Amino acid sequence: MLYQNRRRTGQYDLGKPADIALLFTQFLNHEDPAIEDFEQAVSHFKDATPELATGLRERIREAHRDNKAFQAAFALFHELCRGALDPGLAADAVDDMLVQHLLTERLMRTVFGNTEFRSNNVIAAEVEKVIRALTAGHFNRDDYLGKLTGFYSAIEAAAATISDFHQKQGFISTVYERFFQGYSTKVADTHGIVYTPQPIVAWMVAAVDAALQREFGYGLDAPGVVTVDPCTGTGSFVVHLLQHIAQRNPGALKEVYHNRLFANEVLLMPYYVASLNIEHTYYELTGRYEPFDGMVLADTLELAERAGGQMTMLSEENAWRVDAERRAPVTVIIGNPPYNVGQASENDNNKNRKYNIIDKAVKDSYARDSAASNKNALSDPYVKFFRWATDRLGVRDGIVCYVSNNSFVDQLAFDGMRKHLMQDFDRIYHLDLHGNVRQNPKLSGTTHNVFGIQVGVGITIAIRSRERGERRLLYYRVPEDWRKEEKLALLTESAHAPRDAIPWQALTPDAKHTWRVPENADEYASYLPIGSKDAKQKRNGAEETVFEKYSRGLETTRDDVVYDFDRNALT
Repeated sequence: MLYQNRRRTGQYDLGKPADIALLFTQFLNHEDPAIEDFEQAVSHFKDATPELATGLRERIREAHRDNKAFQAAFALFHELCRGALDPGLAADAVDDMLVQHLLTERLMRTVFGNTEFRSNNVIAAEVEKVIRALTAGHFNRDDYLGKLTGFYSAIEAAAATISDFHQKQGFISTVYERFFQGYSTKVADTHGIVYTPQPIVAWMVAAVDAALQREFGYGLDAPGVVTVDPCTGTGSFVVHLLQHIAQRNPGALKEVYHNRLFANEVLLMPYYVASLNIEHTYYELTGRYEPFDGMVLADTLELAERAGGQMTMLSEENAWRVDAERRAPVTVIIGNPPYNVGQASENDNNKNRKYNIIDKAVKDSYARDSAASNKNALSDPYVKFFRWATDRLGVRDGIVCYVSNNSFVDQLAFDGMRKHLMQDFDRIYHLDLHGNVRQNPKLSGTTHNVFGIQVGVGITIAIRSRERGERRLLYYRVPEDWRKEEKLALLTESAHAPRDAIPWQALTPDAKHTWRVPENADEYASYLPIGSKDAKQKRNGAEETVFEKYSRGLETTRDDVVYDFDRNALT
């Protein structure tokens, strides 16, 4: 239990909400001595969450069995979720949404000072209908969640000391990262629950605005610019964009906010945070509270699956928002797509989801034109989001700006993707923030990677501007041994002039669509290949190779449908 053991750390008693609140406050003020204690305090919340969640799931299982009112409300809500998020969404996943709502709804109301959150938010209102059927006459939600009262109070007390909204946003994002890591490791891994550091967000918004000015002669505030964040997380990109526009052209803010800005999120809790973040930012900038009509609870790639058909949505309001986004002539796509690259074990049963239309688009372009034998890496979500973004622009000029796993820059499986990016866009900038622990074991993901992960990270700005002459590919890689703080400092210092302040290097791809061509490429090309498809299949004219045959060895590649620890899950 969270407060059963009154552990002490330094001069702080983690059994006292007041001490935890002090830790949070010091963390927000960047007082280093408190950082370690803050992390330990948050870890208590992370450790307590699974126990409470397990208890809530048990209550819900009982209601599925015995509570007819709940059964009816749940069935309707489940069908709505399938329409909005995933046609194959299991009932267990909807149970998880209810648990998430119950555990964190109080914070949504109190941290953001929105006492009417339950009824004002179009999705929260639908969830509450199911929660009321669950709790009515069966158990008291406040009594049950009393085990977290001390922690809730500590968060609320710390949040009350924050005057700067940037700090509040960073604070709540930190709490949510820990929440998901404690609540469901699989959810965190599948969707990449690592929220984007603010310096990266600020740099990307500034870079997109500068690119618009340079290429087209207007900025993000211009009447023709429609922006989408397809995987908004806690809404950081939209928040920064609104602030950016408010500084340049306050008169355009209202029209942009209501008509030319969209954000999608597939997970319930980040959707809540994003809605409140964005709406509160608009309130601070204008003095008026108005709902953000562009906020949609939906899977962006699922919207592409049924672009021409009807989708059952979680509410009429959410359906209206989806329809408005579909009709919008999008010119800017910006965000942090999921970076997940698989799973640690087949037993995790945590594979990335399949999307027929997007997967086919990747297959018919990036995969078709790849010379690689193993193309599994093209199934990574961020690859699908690059393909989606290119297709979403359609024939229009525009900009795609992502921070993502950047294996596509130099890994063999992505040669077809590199080819199509150079065909689909006229100018590509890639800022390589490195941090690939797998390539350099001397690095630490926690210390050197801007997301604290194992794979390399980069920011890509892809510009389609067909009237501006030759195609160009510009690249800059930060020094190999730079720590996370140095990389974020570079972004902060160069945000005023993203193009001029970065020493970009022009790259010339070779015939095999290699971007980072080695200096000794001609000599390397003359070496005898280890093996090739042509030699293996004994095609006429095949070049000589060291080995005639090769294979992946003995494997089923079907482990997740052959065995499982749970009979029902396997069935």
